[in-house]
Amino acid sequence: MYTGEKVKLRAYKREDMELAQRYLNDSETRRFLAPGIPYPYTLEEENKWFEKISANNDNYSFAVETLDEGRYIGGCGINRLDWKNSVATVGIFIGDKNYWGKGYGTDAMKVLLKFIFEQMNINKVKLFVYSFNERAVKSYEKNGFKREGVLRQEMFRDGKYNDEYVMGILKDEYFQQNCI
Repeated sequence: MYTGEKVKLRAYKREDMELAQRYLNDSETRRFLAPGIPYPYTLEEENKWFEKISANNDNYSFAVETLDEGRYIGGCGINRLDWKNSVATVGIFIGDKNYWGKGYGTDAMKVLLKFIFEQMNINKVKLFVYSFNERAVKSYEKNGFKREGVLRQEMFRDGKYNDEYVMGILKDEYFQQNCI
């Protein structure tokens, strides 16, 4: 559907749900995504999520698929959309660890930003990331996101309180960076 250099963003399929559930139950993946107490995510919950996004015309959730192999490796999308203020809050995960640190997440975010700024006419995209997720922070910075704030000791994980960063990119910054 929407293509980058390494990935394409496409609609989720029912057959993605089992692998998505496995990705989301991986302890290392989960520690970067959910602030709550890590608890197993069931296939039934994943299928309910799929039904919900399938029935919602205002949903912008994408499966991330590799271009070379056509392999489903994660997901991204808009978690919240504020049309009045023209702000989209996004999220992303790469669940297949074989693709971590190789630019797939960075490329997926680049494609998502292109969709949001060039097709939806949104003025600002923001996200939240845990301070210990250094790989993600670097990836977001490569796409032009700037740290806008720090939510101090926002989340308890691995025996200590951790900060959460608020990061954002404005439409003007996106177009300046991408020379469009």
